[in-house]
Amino acid sequence: MTDSSASYRAAGVDTAAGDLAVELMKQSVGRTHGPEVMGGVGGFAGLWDASALQGYRHPIVATSTDGVGTKVAIAQALDVHDTIGQDLVAMIVDDIVVVGAKPLFMTDYIACGRLVPERVAAIVRGIAAACEATGTALLGGETAEHPGLLGPEEYDVAGAAVGVVEADAVLGAERVRDGDVVLALASSGLHSNGFSLVRHILRQADIELHHELPELGGVVGEALLTPTRLYTRPLLGVLDDPDLRGGVHALSHVTGGGIAANLARVLPRGAWTELDRSTWSPGSVFRALSDIAGTSLESAEGTWNLGVGFLAVVEPHDAEAIAAELAAQGIAAWEAGRVRVDPAGFENALRAPGEGADGWVIGAKGVDGGAVRLVGRYAD
Repeated sequence: MTDSSASYRAAGVDTAAGDLAVELMKQSVGRTHGPEVMGGVGGFAGLWDASALQGYRHPIVATSTDGVGTKVAIAQALDVHDTIGQDLVAMIVDDIVVVGAKPLFMTDYIACGRLVPERVAAIVRGIAAACEATGTALLGGETAEHPGLLGPEEYDVAGAAVGVVEADAVLGAERVRDGDVVLALASSGLHSNGFSLVRHILRQADIELHHELPELGGVVGEALLTPTRLYTRPLLGVLDDPDLRGGVHALSHVTGGGIAANLARVLPRGAWTELDRSTWSPGSVFRALSDIAGTSLESAEGTWNLGVGFLAVVEPHDAEAIAAELAAQGIAAWEAGRVRVDPAGFENALRAPGEGADGWVIGAKGVDGGAVRLVGRYAD
């Protein structure tokens, strides 16, 4: 006779629920599979036919991994789980396109305190939809139940993706030239960074997620769950255009650390730029949160994207055409600054009195990169 008190289910892990979750997600995952995917869903390892890379002269593999951060706490509180998946894909796949790579496949990992098949399926449905939108095969994943470590309604999501780029097409700091234009690409909102600060601001102000705020255009939680914008397909469209591809020198995904730090990572040492705040107006979500906190928008520049989700460093004579192509793909883009590759000029700027010496971010995340600061006042 089986001792039920010693069973896995009694310990809080329901393997049958895991099997049901897989069945519920099969259809959405299958829509991301092209002819390169072998074996379908449920294997110990996902298989992707690498002979598809034979057309490359010198293929370089790119990889990235990430999660969604504490934005999952908002989704859990609202019991809305089908948008978090897009956030996950955006945070990973849009990092891959930064080096000019095309995403090939992705895997995900969902850890939860109690496995609710419908909830897991909703998360994966969002992941699969975003993978489909970016041309990425969702090759496999794992769902793990961690009772005692996570609460029954808690979960976390993470993933990793692989892409490929020709060796002579890799984007980065070594391509950046003096006079290059910095194009700012509009964000869809907070994306998936700075939610610990968001939750702190709301908590301090006794504002609940179900409250309505006219400044946000409706319910607080719904505004905060706006999915991260997907930039991969529009940017790959530019990079694949024979008239435009050579005009893109570097890309930067504005994630943790804000605008200046992420741009500094893709500029060469000795390069510097001042981004003009007056070229854009941060959206209502940023203004509302800053007003609630009683702080300035500028004070959040190292935490939130403030309306700029991506940056492109491009040839001056291609800037207008690239911005127009992105606009045709639904992404507003505008010139926010110009790059100077002039070490002596930068040293002079640092030594200048008053504002000239303040606000510079030099490199970031261990990269000995260029220098960036934001100047002026945001447009109304």
